[in-house]
Amino acid sequence: MLVIVAALLCLGSGFLTVRLGWRAVSPSLASILLQLSLAVGFGLGIFSIVFLAVGVSVLKLSLADLLVFFCLLAFYVVFRRSVPPESKQDALPVTDSWCLRLLTAVFAIASACAIYAAIMRALAHPHGDGWDAFAIWNLHARFLFLAGPNWREGFSPLIPWSHPDYPLLIPAVIAHFWTLLGHESQVVPAAVGLLFTFSTAGVLTSSLHILRGRAAALLGGLALLCTPAFIEIGTWQYADIPLSFFFLGAASLLCLHEKGQGHRQNNSGLLVLAGLSAAFATWTKNEGLLFFCSLIAARVIVLFRDKRKSHESPGHRESRQDRFLPFLLGAIPVLLVVLYFKRTVAPPNELFTDANHTLHKLLSGARYWAVIQWFVKQFFRFGHWLWIPITLVMVGYYFAIGSENRSLPSRQGRILRLTLLFTLAGYFVIYLNTPYEIYWHLRFSLNRLFLQLWPTAIFLFSLAVSPHGKRHTASQLGAE
Repeated sequence: MLVIVAALLCLGSGFLTVRLGWRAVSPSLASILLQLSLAVGFGLGIFSIVFLAVGVSVLKLSLADLLVFFCLLAFYVVFRRSVPPESKQDALPVTDSWCLRLLTAVFAIASACAIYAAIMRALAHPHGDGWDAFAIWNLHARFLFLAGPNWREGFSPLIPWSHPDYPLLIPAVIAHFWTLLGHESQVVPAAVGLLFTFSTAGVLTSSLHILRGRAAALLGGLALLCTPAFIEIGTWQYADIPLSFFFLGAASLLCLHEKGQGHRQNNSGLLVLAGLSAAFATWTKNEGLLFFCSLIAARVIVLFRDKRKSHESPGHRESRQDRFLPFLLGAIPVLLVVLYFKRTVAPPNELFTDANHTLHKLLSGARYWAVIQWFVKQFFRFGHWLWIPITLVMVGYYFAIGSENRSLPSRQGRILRLTLLFTLAGYFVIYLNTPYEIYWHLRFSLNRLFLQLWPTAIFLFSLAVSPHGKRHTASQLGAE
């Protein structure tokens, strides 16, 4: 019973957090689905930090959960009183054609099959499916749960194979619920994996529904759910799918904010949520730090180029800088937690301890050729598709529709595209500098790195090939 109450408090805390930033978006079924999907990941992220702050005392942890929830609830009630009511906007009529009805039926069937396959895989592999599940993430959760005040000893450099420098969002939230249960249960990590998997699909479809309409949402959701590796790895109890959730959450919230700005809505709260999502990515896995830095660098570059082109007035430049401040404010609390863990608990990352050989590796042409070959191969097969890779279909469709039928990339679209390129470049450099045997490292990890970016890539692709002027306009932000 205590665990059920805690699960409701977790979802409630995440939902209140999302609602605090959702004040200028019109209510709709799609926006409610998006808020609920984001609430799952945000709630689990909040609970991981609560556990790190409180520890393994059931009483203290239960009280902390209640305190966080009621503080958020009180802040929400007080804050919402000072905010004007949400404005409803008129939606353009949408033709419910037979093709759209057929697409809806196909999406429903694909969703049901994906849920069934994921549950069956979770039942077949209750301890996860792969080395990382029991040797990294669940092992770290056991250190947190069983070691009590000595939990830091479990993150010693003497056990480098367990990657003791990895962030603790997944292990801490698992240990949180194990503490409330009073014992280990493999249902908890399996449930966390399933929640992140299908919440990612929920964020993708609902955000595309708001921004581009029903057809784009269904096609984007199908592309993700019909990626076998997405369902497989989502049940492996790894951190790659949770990481993809926070990548996509940050991307979708940034684009929603831009649409609201285009309609002159005061929705800076979405920027706060985007910063929070990007920061939670850094608390999920080390690649999240690379994504966060890439996002900051891409934003600085695009804004600098736009200012040079438009010769904005000083006052307008200042307003643009002010709009970046909420993003940082949302990120700072979680970044401080990550900094605390990295400085006081985690040992140095093994990828950067062999500095004497770094220059030699970066100048090796054979290593470049090996990484390029694997990047090209994994582009077509990282999703474990049976016949035709979806990546090939997407590239072919992008060039087939012609430039006149594509949406021009918005500012956030350009920032996010550049962010993905910077992140991929970072992955490339990491493989060049890896202390492991390069072919082994590429073989067992590159497909998962591609999968981390896959939901966000589908999101940006759908925005590019689904011009909003045909069926939907920016004024329909959340109105459908």
